[in-house]
Amino acid sequence: MSNHRYSTDLIVTVQDFTECGWKKSLTDIDREGYSAMWQALSSAARIASEDDRPSHGKALWLLADACSMMLSPKSLNEPFKPFMVMEGRRSVIPDDLSESDIAFYAEIVDAIDDAWLKARVADLVWLKQRPRNVRIALAAIDAYLQIPLGTETWVRGGQECWERAISLARMLKIGAGTRLAKMETTILDAFNAATKQSGFLGLWLADLLDAHSLGRTHSLVIAQKLNVMAVEFEEGGDLHRSREFFDAASRWFDRSGDEAKSAEMTVAVAEGWVKEAIARASSDQPSHMVAASFYEKAIQIYRSIPRSQRAIHRGDARIAELHRHMSDAGENSLDELTVVKTPGVDISELVENARKSVTRKSVHNALFSFANIYQGARVDQVRTAAEKILQQSIFRRLAGSTHLSRDGRVIAKQPAIGFDNTQASDDPALWAQMVHDHQILINIVVHGDIWPAHEVLLQEHRLSENDFIDLASQSPTVPRGRERLFGKALYAGYDRDFTVAMHLLVPQIEHMVRFHLKNAGVKTTNLGIDGIENENGLSTLMGLPETETVFGKDLSFEIKALFCDALGPNLRNELAHGLLDDDSFQSIHAIYAWWMGLRLVFNTFWNAARKAESNKGVEENNDS
Repeated sequence: MSNHRYSTDLIVTVQDFTECGWKKSLTDIDREGYSAMWQALSSAARIASEDDRPSHGKALWLLADACSMMLSPKSLNEPFKPFMVMEGRRSVIPDDLSESDIAFYAEIVDAIDDAWLKARVADLVWLKQRPRNVRIALAAIDAYLQIPLGTETWVRGGQECWERAISLARMLKIGAGTRLAKMETTILDAFNAATKQSGFLGLWLADLLDAHSLGRTHSLVIAQKLNVMAVEFEEGGDLHRSREFFDAASRWFDRSGDEAKSAEMTVAVAEGWVKEAIARASSDQPSHMVAASFYEKAIQIYRSIPRSQRAIHRGDARIAELHRHMSDAGENSLDELTVVKTPGVDISELVENARKSVTRKSVHNALFSFANIYQGARVDQVRTAAEKILQQSIFRRLAGSTHLSRDGRVIAKQPAIGFDNTQASDDPALWAQMVHDHQILINIVVHGDIWPAHEVLLQEHRLSENDFIDLASQSPTVPRGRERLFGKALYAGYDRDFTVAMHLLVPQIEHMVRFHLKNAGVKTTNLGIDGIENENGLSTLMGLPETETVFGKDLSFEIKALFCDALGPNLRNELAHGLLDDDSFQSIHAIYAWWMGLRLVFNTFWNAARKAESNKGVEENNDS
């Protein structure tokens, strides 16, 4: 990465650090977290450079660069990533720092008395300097541990800092002394001190312990505390938080060996979704479509309870009852469907409108606009357009076509159309034209809508993997137990790592289809001649007549055209057989598939969040 901010030959010293005014620049801001520190330090660096103080300017720029990087504590090899990647350019990463830059960091570590800054600088020295000095790693850990475990601090980077401290301590093993045990005790103390007023903090701390296999000897105490807080949130009408705490309590009771109590907590989670469904259907602005999805989520959760425990809670009878409620809500939702039409615009207008649609919005509103920036393909419109093209094409009537793969293999053939003026719905020529037109449409949508809007999102919002896992956990679309996989896939795509996104997302899309078909009573297996029952693949599943009933004809068409058909990108089969190369994972099809997955997951989350806000507003009006 080229650097025009200062001379690369300029060597800065501890004295430059002491005299550059870094401490005042951080004192003058109301801040928690590295983003605010980066803004303050970079601003001070520009002023120093303009005042012809090059040594002070470079010292401040190096501190700002250290704070600008995004911490990814789950990665041992690349824990620091650029905060911005756009149009072939990116912000600073550790590999951009020279040996003299790292030497400067190493010289100033002991002189830094700001915990956030000291932790980041020491961590970069530990990562880059050779040979490594264990004292520097310990300095990073000790600085990270000074960052408070509070709600505001947590959401502004405290979570990643503590995860990184745990990772470093585990890396050092015996060299870390008693630091890991100290961290466990500190996290447990903060968890025990958490209250309802702390919001999600208690849950976040429990998840931190869980993710790093800490607190196992306190499993029962942790589970009981989560249960108590879940009940408090439920009694206060905060169904979203209560479900999350009940769900966490279920996992911790299971770890403590109390299977019965774990099942009881899972039932509470399911019934929380039922309460949401009832509230959504009976509100001043009811949505039976959303209510149906909430009932479906409750059914999924009941099915996850072990059969031995399900019988105790009358689980099967409750599932049947909820199926009836879901069917009723589904029928009532038909009246809510509307068609939204927009005038045609050229690609430049699309790009500008896409950027405006997400600019300067809160993260939730920006994600809502992004997830709904395109309505998705409408199969009836695609079919009508394809029929017109075929009717006007003399060449297509006289000759068929052969389709080749990237390596020259014949992967599909279609016959000539003939001169019949009508095409059957299952006409292979018509289907081929529809898939072809869909790919053209995807190209326009990705370049005109998704990509430019995504650039704005990356510039304005820092989202973590946990944010997307939370989205997935709140979506009825996502089968229980697959929340982390969906969340990781969506985060990878958000971070523009579509290679990882596709490897995670495509199998989960297939499982999602199979899961919902099974829940609808559809047989998804086949019995081989050897008597072995095998699960059908996605292509076979999408060919079942019940698929359109479960997923709707529009979504069914897009899944088939995108993932299953040799005439299209055929993502599921190409990925499963290792036929996708590096460029394929950066294609418009991969980007669109990721966006479609995000759209499926996000919209139900949004509806639930809006309902919670609406209920809060009603309660405040009643109180007034």
